Amino acid sequence: MVDLTGKVAIVTGGTRGIGAEIVRTLARLGADVALNFRKSADEAVTMVKELEDMGRRGLAVQADVGSFADADRMVKEVVAKLGGVHILVTNAGMNWDGVVWRMTEDQFDRVIEVDLKGTFNYLRAAAAVFKEQGWGRFVSITSINGLRGKFGQTNYSAAKAGVIGLTKAAAKDLGKFGVTCNSVAPGFILTEMGESMPAEFKDAAINESAMKRAGKPEDVAGLVAFLSSDWGRHITGEVIKVDGGQYI
Repeated sequence: MVDLTGKVAIVTGGTRGIGAEIVRTLARLGADVALNFRKSADEAVTMVKELEDMGRRGLAVQADVGSFADADRMVKEVVAKLGGVHILVTNAGMNWDGVVWRMTEDQFDRVIEVDLKGTFNYLRAAAAVFKEQGWGRFVSITSINGLRGKFGQTNYSAAKAGVIGLTKAAAKDLGKFGVTCNSVAPGFILTEMGESMPAEFKDAAINESAMKRAGKPEDVAGLVAFLSSDWGRHITGEVIKVDGGQYI
């Protein structure tokens, strides 16, 4: 069984959807968990209370993932208050779709800032801790659309492809220090956002998949937990799809 007792995790974007399920799963397996929030303070407080009800320590820190300084500050605060950082899951992301000939500079820059630079910001801050302690697990949440591209998502697909390249390069940088770095690439996962999509878009995504069903947040969270544990100690630099065969 995966056992994360004694580990401290940071999960960005951990107040809802896939991120919230990752937080819950890591906590159920023994980890104390810190999460960031930008505006949704109430959701962050609720998640921390949920962790405490499980008997785990939780910490919510107001931090914009796109800010280098905020990420550095948060990692230092987690180390000071929870005693270290062993697991980093960069889940925070956004999309702002538009066909390439109409996409604005702001649309492109903000998605890159949150999805790609946000991943770098937190990894850079946590990597120093991982290196010093000789152990760490980094799991970036990318997307199958970073592997294949998608209509109307040049910004998002570019950012998620960049996350994959960043993760593979980090695996080379950090491997000799006992740190693994892997990407998880979900396909269509039925979160609150997915539920609100028009039926025709949901149906199209489901029909793309070999299994003819939508994924659930726990499908992603289970893999993240595995990669965060000693069970995944010899897996690094990989991109693992959780898509029910949507990519193929």
